[in-house]
Amino acid sequence: MRLFSTVLRKDPDGFHLVTPVEKMRITVEDAPFIAVRVDKAANGLTFLTNVGDVVIAGPDNAIRVEMEAKTGEPRPYLHVRRGLEALIARPVFYELVEMAQERDTPAGPELGVISDGVWFPLGPAGIHSL
Repeated sequence: MRLFSTVLRKDPDGFHLVTPVEKMRITVEDAPFIAVRVDKAANGLTFLTNVGDVVIAGPDNAIRVEMEAKTGEPRPYLHVRRGLEALIARPVFYELVEMAQERDTPAGPELGVISDGVWFPLGPAGIHSL
């Protein structure tokens, strides 16, 4: 799996495994990776993916949270590289919520984390109760 992750690419027409001799389209149902760990360090939040990528959230590796339409539950993602994202595992997201700070925004109080100088909103303050 780690070997395939190094040749995975996201193009406008989907995900592909690309080697010097061939290009094969694959189906990715949600995100190709999972962020399985987060550590707070002096320079920001460092994530580890299920394929061994170490990523510091920041200007080039954003955290984003979508809300599921059916359940209203958060679906958090981390940009890993070249348009590829990792779904942030639920226990890791709970750790982020515990680290979160509340800010007043025009839309109301919002929880978020700061990493590498960037504020990443996690959602309205009232929805992330554990």
